[in-house]
Amino acid sequence: MNKLIVPVKPVKVSLEVSTEVKQAKVKVGINPEPKLPNTKSEATPKRKSVKVKTEAVPEGKLTDSKSELDLEPEPTNIKLEVGPKRKSGKVKTEAGSKRKLMDAKSELGLESEPTNIKSEASPKRKSVKVKAEGSPERKPRAPSKKRQGSKKVISKPPVVNFRHRLIWISLELLGLAIMAVSAIVVMLGYSANWFSGTRFFTSLLPFAIGILLLIVVVTGLLIGWWKLRKWLHGRALLLPPILAVSLALIIGWFFMQDQFSEARGHFRTLVGGKQEAGRVTLAHQVYAAYRRYDSAQLLLLMQRAQTYHPDIKDAAREFDIDPDLLQGIAAAESSFLPRNSADGGRGLFQITKVPKTVVEQAGKHLAEHQLSLLNPRHNTFLAAATLKYYLAQMNDDLFLGLLAYNIGPANGGLKFIMQQYGATDFFTIQPYLQQLPRDYPIRVLSYSLAFRLWQKEGKLLAYEEGKNARHIQNIGIPGLLTDF
Repeated sequence: MNKLIVPVKPVKVSLEVSTEVKQAKVKVGINPEPKLPNTKSEATPKRKSVKVKTEAVPEGKLTDSKSELDLEPEPTNIKLEVGPKRKSGKVKTEAGSKRKLMDAKSELGLESEPTNIKSEASPKRKSVKVKAEGSPERKPRAPSKKRQGSKKVISKPPVVNFRHRLIWISLELLGLAIMAVSAIVVMLGYSANWFSGTRFFTSLLPFAIGILLLIVVVTGLLIGWWKLRKWLHGRALLLPPILAVSLALIIGWFFMQDQFSEARGHFRTLVGGKQEAGRVTLAHQVYAAYRRYDSAQLLLLMQRAQTYHPDIKDAAREFDIDPDLLQGIAAAESSFLPRNSADGGRGLFQITKVPKTVVEQAGKHLAEHQLSLLNPRHNTFLAAATLKYYLAQMNDDLFLGLLAYNIGPANGGLKFIMQQYGATDFFTIQPYLQQLPRDYPIRVLSYSLAFRLWQKEGKLLAYEEGKNARHIQNIGIPGLLTDF
């Protein structure tokens, strides 16, 4: 390390700081008149801080030093560089750094006393931040009261309101479904009647076009209801479900009237196919048989049946059979005059031979071990158990069940006869039967229809008068599927 001592008169030191360069520089300018202090420059590669010292020297020594060093009165710049291992030399300046820098220059230039200048640079310095006195820190803007007030707190609706809305929406959907089903049944029923047939251009194609138009109309009605629902919902929350249910009740009431029975019948034939067509054919045979009865004889039959009505009702409830159907069997078998017939029939229902399982079932329901065919109650329970047995054997086909009840176990029973001739239903077995058993289901069901009319209407309606035919068809035949 070398020391340089130069006697000068005044010394002017200028310090320049740059925050963008990686090295810190100190420049010293020498004036020929003032005294030049001794300046020490120590730079160690591994040191983190650098110190520069200036000392005042007498005038006599200054001239000798000039002559020895051949110095000219031109200003001399001394540069101090920081060690090579420093990545960046950054000098922090606080607020008012310019003013402090000027004060430091004036002190170094005017006074001849030794002045120490220290420049320290830490290796872990962060980015330089320069703060100006005239520009204070910008504070974050506080949220305005208007914005705070405009924000609405969204609270979740309580569980009770959600349940209520779910119930209202369910009622609305139920009402719309009832209206849609009613309209579809009526339109398809009438269309099936108008375009019935097998020709393509006169029947099938027009029916398909009608289905397409029906879809378009239903879609338009749903769109209209959606717009109307928005308007109603804006008035009151309960208006859409109330209106939907009200319209459904009105349309449903009109739909169940007799004038729409034809449309309902055609719709069932359209959907049911061959099976429904056969049922409708047999039903009209029953209606025709009822129309031919004498009203006076039917009234006498109703009076005699009152005595056995409690037993018939109990047996029908135990074996899950329509009581009017049991009364029709009794009317066809004995006209409610219990007796022993020449063919072996006994009692109210003319019981002949019954399977052993039937006797066990009847005794179980009666809670008796020995049954008497002459006892009207026992006879009624045996008849109900026998009919239930044959219905199960014929897969709940009412016409075949009644036919099997009438034939009984003779000739192996109806099931054996049908297997022998390859018959599958009531229509295909009729050609192989005699006239009396073939007409037996029609007679039983026509009497059953009379008992039903007597209980519902309190009188026997004349089938051919006014609109009685449609009304009787809407009431339906006991044991068969009713219209609706």
